[in-house]
Amino acid sequence: MIFYIAHGAENSCGPGCSDWIAAEGGAQWDTGRRLIAILDRNPGRKLPLVINSFGASDLKGAAGVGRILHDRGLDAMLGATEVAACTDKPETECFLLKRPGGPLDAELTTARTCSTACVLILAGGIHRTITPGNRVVLSGMEVRSRRAPNISDVRRSALTLGIDYELRTYLREMGVETEVMDIVDQDSGLKRNTVVSPADWERLHLITSAPR
Repeated sequence: MIFYIAHGAENSCGPGCSDWIAAEGGAQWDTGRRLIAILDRNPGRKLPLVINSFGASDLKGAAGVGRILHDRGLDAMLGATEVAACTDKPETECFLLKRPGGPLDAELTTARTCSTACVLILAGGIHRTITPGNRVVLSGMEVRSRRAPNISDVRRSALTLGIDYELRTYLREMGVETEVMDIVDQDSGLKRNTVVSPADWERLHLITSAPR
């Protein structure tokens, strides 16, 4: 996942908000360090995190990013950041423009599908927003070990239970219903995805107010 400061029109990211931190890609075990780095380069600014999460992610890493948001008192929302300087440029060239961290002129559009990792990041926001047009799709989790890729089924089962417990604890602390993990667990067993309807966003406390 990459982070950079984006600047848009007045009220782009909410009332009186024209600057935000764009978060793009998949969360990994060390993603939190990169978020802390950009926050520390912008002391005193409580910019919202705008999440466009895609690709494979580490769920514990995603929860770690969420905890940083919560500890720093930052808001979170879903959205895709369209950087003006990236127009007609290949993705690799655009990535090089974003990597230094901005600021970059941009506008917000609808994000790609918000997956389980995306929901875990969003959960850390003090105020959480999902605008209409975005989709929340939960899926099961698969435990892998970087240090021991060929772990036994018994060990994998034990790790899965441990991570499930950690993520439930995290969601509870963030004020999000642990039913989210019930859905993830069911999806793991059935190898399916579950679309969370806008009607359930507020019920599960994925958002802190009704979608605008």
